[in-house]
Amino acid sequence: MMTSRQSPSPTNWFKTIQRTRQGEPCLKPHHVTSVELLQRARHAFQAGRTVQESFRLAQLEALVRLLVEHECEFVDALGRDLHKSRFETVVLELILVKNEACYAINNLKKWMQPQRVERNLSTTLDECLVVNEALGVVLIIGSWCSPVQLCLVPLVGAIAAGNCAIINPSQCTPHTAELLHRLISSYLDNECFHVILAGPNYLAEIAELNFDHIFFTGNKEDGSRVAQAAARTLTPVTLVLGGKNPCYVDQECDLLITAQRIAWARFHNAGQSVVAPDYILCHVDVKAKLVQALKCCLIQFYGSDPRESHSFGRMVNMETLNRTRDLLLRSGKVAMGGKVIEAEKYIAPTILTEVVDSDPIMQHEAFGPVLPVLTINNVDEAIAFINRQEKPLCVYAYSTNSKVISRLMTETSSGSFCSNDSVLQSLMVTLPFGGVGASGMGSYHGRSSFDTFSHRKSCLLRGTRFECVTYLRYPPYDNRNLSLMTWASTLSQKSEGWCQIL
Repeated sequence: MMTSRQSPSPTNWFKTIQRTRQGEPCLKPHHVTSVELLQRARHAFQAGRTVQESFRLAQLEALVRLLVEHECEFVDALGRDLHKSRFETVVLELILVKNEACYAINNLKKWMQPQRVERNLSTTLDECLVVNEALGVVLIIGSWCSPVQLCLVPLVGAIAAGNCAIINPSQCTPHTAELLHRLISSYLDNECFHVILAGPNYLAEIAELNFDHIFFTGNKEDGSRVAQAAARTLTPVTLVLGGKNPCYVDQECDLLITAQRIAWARFHNAGQSVVAPDYILCHVDVKAKLVQALKCCLIQFYGSDPRESHSFGRMVNMETLNRTRDLLLRSGKVAMGGKVIEAEKYIAPTILTEVVDSDPIMQHEAFGPVLPVLTINNVDEAIAFINRQEKPLCVYAYSTNSKVISRLMTETSSGSFCSNDSVLQSLMVTLPFGGVGASGMGSYHGRSSFDTFSHRKSCLLRGTRFECVTYLRYPPYDNRNLSLMTWASTLSQKSEGWCQIL
């Protein structure tokens, strides 16, 4: 545990959270704090604090201890912010981060090694290397839907790659944000790693502070503002954005297993997940059976009254509740659920049928426990429907027909794809995860996180020998020298991946 100069006290910081929630302006204090913390982190990076492998390993190991030693506090904070169950907190937040950190610890030495590349004749005695170089100070902007893992999984990559980092957890989950602030300042290096709070209205100002990379998870509108602000300082960004994730259910599938996996994926965390299936496209012949199977699963999962279930969450705030309720009331027909209790920020798990493409719930991301079911006649129609929409973060397909799965995977474009299950592809440390098009840019998890926060620097290490070859490039030019230079600079076409350099 580091004991250098502390960042602003959690108590004062949390009072600013409360002022923000009450509508009081707080841009100036946080803006000033952000500048100060950026300067401290910049000085620490320039002093070389993060370069050594031993430092990176120590910080990653400290992050694992943080999660293990304070599991109960995370369970409590997420329970207060999102009514999240202990099971979901441990499995979908804490274990995911620990897996990422342990994977980085186990592979860090290999990742940090320079990579040697193929050479041509003129460089055969030289060293051609790609060196992974830390970017500097990075900004990580998390989302409230998974407020621990969406802050700490990118942080694992930033630490492993040798960067300093400033983390901005969402103010929509204040108990979790306060806990992250307190624990990170207690476990990680106080000069290199800091937590700040900046609401959505202030993200653009923070993003203009000339970080070396910005990692953002959230909605498309805020992501666009962050990207525009970052562009003014030529700061590279990684954007993991929301979207409408389609879920195709074929007539050839195991309906019971399909219903169970879709219901869990859609309704965990009260549907507040960027990777949950957003709507179902099902074959007209299986619609009735699928809807009935989904109803049975919801009763099995949450009982006859989900409001009483300790396994079912709540909406994060009234704004999200009202938005979801509005989409629900103006779309399709309620086949199950639909109950809303404002005082508890509760929306019952809801299945909508008779939904059409023009309904409001199909025009906007449904970030809540509502699952629209649309019917199509065949897989061609499903593929065409998906390709008419913006590229989603995830595409899901349920079928026992491998040809159907192959077509959905190859004929649609998305950040990720999963067949006969949902969400799990986003939990795999060995699979890169990110968006494409409207669902984002860049990827992370495992080695991809390390690469995201690294600059791959090309290095050619030459000596002054063999000028008898290199002199051929000097003027005056003639055809003989051109022929010899072409021969010396040509890469063998027998090796895969080689091309000619003329």
